[in-house]
Amino acid sequence: MKILAIGGTGFIGPFVIRELQQTEHSVTVLHRGKTPAPAGVAEIIGDRNRLSDYRDALAGEKFDLVIDFVVSSKRQAEQLMETLRGITGRVVVVSSMDAYRAWGVFHGTEPGGLEALPVDEESAVRTEPAYRPEVLERLRTLVSWADADYDKVPVERVVLGDSTLPATVLRLPMIYGPGDYIHRFYPFLKRMDDGRRFILFADDVAQVRTTRGYVEDVAAGIVLAATSERASGRVYNISEAKAFSELEWAKKIAAGVGWQGEFVVLPRAKTPPHLVWPGNMAQHMVVASDRIRSELGYREVTPGEKAFASTIAWERANPPQGPGVPFDYEAEDAAVSGLKASA
Repeated sequence: MKILAIGGTGFIGPFVIRELQQTEHSVTVLHRGKTPAPAGVAEIIGDRNRLSDYRDALAGEKFDLVIDFVVSSKRQAEQLMETLRGITGRVVVVSSMDAYRAWGVFHGTEPGGLEALPVDEESAVRTEPAYRPEVLERLRTLVSWADADYDKVPVERVVLGDSTLPATVLRLPMIYGPGDYIHRFYPFLKRMDDGRRFILFADDVAQVRTTRGYVEDVAAGIVLAATSERASGRVYNISEAKAFSELEWAKKIAAGVGWQGEFVVLPRAKTPPHLVWPGNMAQHMVVASDRIRSELGYREVTPGEKAFASTIAWERANPPQGPGVPFDYEAEDAAVSGLKASA
């Protein structure tokens, strides 16, 4: 197929494009030119926020399929469908599991009680914005493509509600692996590499379970759904089958680096403030990926040990720059000493 990728030069896109090329699809990337495009692709340098400006150039090419990695608001979604109508046969939109109501409950933006688990494609989506303004502002410093009106729920409604241009929506989890701009392994890995004897958790944070996915596995799921006609008009979760708690994730990282220290779980009230999470810790974020497995035959392509080793090696070689995750070893030592004194 002849495929247009909008975005595609960031974290996930290069893995998707590499797999598409390996299966002999032709890929063109529309991007801003701030990050090098993967080797072997055609390029259109342009601003995704002004997509309609490039309609004539896109119409001259004609694409079997368009994958939009960076659509983030209703306005962008409307522009996407209007621009591509008559130019492509199907649009694939990369969405997020933050579309589900469970994420709003966790972040304290959604009214009502806890959402039943596991969440699947038929579960309720949010009725309120996904994030509080201060959280969204931080997100936008990490992902430059997210606009001020970021919300995947109206994006999905626009593309799935278009009667003239078929679409597929792919809801992605928290993703780890080489290129992870959130640096999800880093808070644990730095403490382990710094020789810390203890790593602390607030008790409610330790038990929170979240669904995740390794970047190459998620990319394989995107390619599978994008190249399958059966996926037209469908919504799919792409994620690992099992959701681990935060403490279990930390233990898996420890096993990957051979760290022999101790994990200490403290009552929330006795945990240093920089280790306490805001939000409703009673709402776990466990999502089922049964649909894409049963309908399209999705399976992970990367052994778990390799996924962790690759992520750890990349994190060590690419520590985050500038202010990020807070570290206060003095406060952590004091909390452990207080625990021993009261024992």
